[in-house]
Amino acid sequence: MGILKLCIFSLILLKFHYISADFFKRDAMEVEKGREDVAWVVQLSDLHFSVHHPERALSFEKIVGPALSMINPSLVFITGDLTDGKSKDLLTMKQDEEEWLEYQKVLDNVIKKSGLKKNVFYDLRGNHDIFGVPAIGGSFDFYSKYSINGQLKRSGLVDSVTIQTGERSIQFVGFDSIMSLGLRGPTNLFGHPTDQLLDEISSELSVLDSQPAKPVIKIAYGHFPLSFSAASQSGRTLKETFLTHNLSAYLCGHLHTKFGKNLKRHHESNQHPLYSKHLLQLNGHGSLPNNSKTCSDEATEFKEFWEWEMGDWRKSRAMRILSIDRGWMSFVDVDFKLGAKNVIILPTFPLDSCFTLERSFHKCKMESLNLNSIRALVFSSSPVVSVVARIYDSRPGNLVTVLETPMKRNEDSTSRGNLYTCPWNFNAFEDPSPDRFLLQIEAVDIEGRSTLTELRPFSVGGLRARLSWNWKEFMVMGCQWEALYFPIIWLFYLLTLPILVFPKAIFVFLRKQYTYKSLVGNRKLVTCVAWILSELYNLPLVWFSIIVYLFYLILCPWLSGQVFTEGGERGYMTYRGWVLRFNEREKLDFHGFPDIMVVVLPHLYFVVLPTIIVIGALVAERAVFQDHLRALSAKKEDDYLVKNNVSAPTSGRNKTLTLLHRRWIRKMLLLISLAICWKHFLNCRALIKAYVMNPFLHFPVYSLSIPLLLAYTIYKTSRAE
Repeated sequence: MGILKLCIFSLILLKFHYISADFFKRDAMEVEKGREDVAWVVQLSDLHFSVHHPERALSFEKIVGPALSMINPSLVFITGDLTDGKSKDLLTMKQDEEEWLEYQKVLDNVIKKSGLKKNVFYDLRGNHDIFGVPAIGGSFDFYSKYSINGQLKRSGLVDSVTIQTGERSIQFVGFDSIMSLGLRGPTNLFGHPTDQLLDEISSELSVLDSQPAKPVIKIAYGHFPLSFSAASQSGRTLKETFLTHNLSAYLCGHLHTKFGKNLKRHHESNQHPLYSKHLLQLNGHGSLPNNSKTCSDEATEFKEFWEWEMGDWRKSRAMRILSIDRGWMSFVDVDFKLGAKNVIILPTFPLDSCFTLERSFHKCKMESLNLNSIRALVFSSSPVVSVVARIYDSRPGNLVTVLETPMKRNEDSTSRGNLYTCPWNFNAFEDPSPDRFLLQIEAVDIEGRSTLTELRPFSVGGLRARLSWNWKEFMVMGCQWEALYFPIIWLFYLLTLPILVFPKAIFVFLRKQYTYKSLVGNRKLVTCVAWILSELYNLPLVWFSIIVYLFYLILCPWLSGQVFTEGGERGYMTYRGWVLRFNEREKLDFHGFPDIMVVVLPHLYFVVLPTIIVIGALVAERAVFQDHLRALSAKKEDDYLVKNNVSAPTSGRNKTLTLLHRRWIRKMLLLISLAICWKHFLNCRALIKAYVMNPFLHFPVYSLSIPLLLAYTIYKTSRAE
């Protein structure tokens, strides 16, 4: 009997071993045989299929299927926000099964039209795909049911697939860093990698490290940019994980193109003096490379990778083609807003000098690579008649053609062969400027249609061109928002509380009063602030209400709302996040940090701070008007002005008196007060729709305090005493 039990137990262990091996199986794909060490993949992102915007899915099905058939990539990645999950007015955000059914149907049709196998498609969640989902695998987790990953039983949060060429391994590691509880928007904006997820990513990225004989290129893909990815509970970050494992590139989406088309960022292990690696980075290119290294320096080579956000399908109709040619990465973002493309060209060498890696141009590695040809991938729906490469010199101030040569289709190419090459003397283009020389390639198909690439700067020495951001690009890519959230909050309180409280204590202790006459006699900023605060203290209820409200925002819940798609418990939001339930130790669990910044920071800086300023201006205006009335009633206006050393031209004085008499400044302040209340009303309306709330029951202090405070101040300052 004991032997029988032992046999059964052994069979169970053996079965579990096979199940485990299958569950943790990693995909590997081999590029069709050919002598060329080149492969390419496609990335799509932020599809936002919506029941209110059927044109997104229609154009996707019409354009993407034939485009993929023409491009014939090894892999296709769809990096999040597969569906929209928003109401028509964009204020209610929760899952809609109809959108997921449409996604499944469209993707099935696209796969058929492309001629590709279904298993080369990888799709992952974005924040829109988790709106209101209380549990992964639950009834409202439609991603697990209708996505390609869900249909193919890719149930983990990390996917790994490797392309094997004749010369190297190209590993792609994708991951879902969505929050564990899918809150409704708008407080669902950040990626939330856990320590467990970071361990899984590290494990996958280190799998091929035991094969040093064959070079490995590591590329990660996810939905959230690193600037919108929180740290784990232990403080670890995706950036640190990527640098540790020698990642080459991170592909992401999420930001669309409304913030700019230059959402690219270079990350490195050494801290550049122009930025703090924890808070912000002032430029996209990081520190410029040092190309004086020799092979003996390889051991001390610092680690680096590129982060490339690609835009969206939702409005931009964007698709990215990424190639890895002999270990060097190039990409082109194709714009389908005007319809399908007949020809797409991707230059693979020389590299775009804006997006080079220093280690790719290490001298000891450069010698082992063949640099004697210009190379490009040309994808066309019709036979290509000619391909021409041109190089321009920009130094004279205008573009001068210095090389024009035809390119030939590589004879060693297989059925996947879209590679065109031509010889060149790369030594002739060595220059200390990374953007002096520009490459452009033109292809003409059998129907006579000509296609030109954009002018690309290149540097054969690996110099990296400067990548500048506009202010919007810097805000979304250069700022590490999780690390900045608390400093921005405490900056607000540093600007308000000390100014409101400390002078009050000083005035009481010194028994000193500031009047308008004091300001007229001493026109300094400190005197002006002291006078305004003195007038504010004359309305003690207003001053006290402001102080109490500021402390309320820190100490108490802001609002209570329904955070899941349907039913479920209500949560309440504080400046630290949403509280949904107590943990086992009866402590508060906060969720959605720092996502709640989209509610907290606009309220503090665009509602509360302007309210305090306007209240100060209202009490100051009343004090000036009172002084003006006293001067008129005494009929000693001129003596009053002379006594207080006020001198002004007659015309200027008359204009001032007119403003005072008719109180035009007050009327302007009333308009500003209306604008603040309107902004606050819009914020409240958005929250009511987003979280199914009643303003009088679920967030009365948040919704009513500012309007009531402004109304009371306006009333108290309407008459001069």
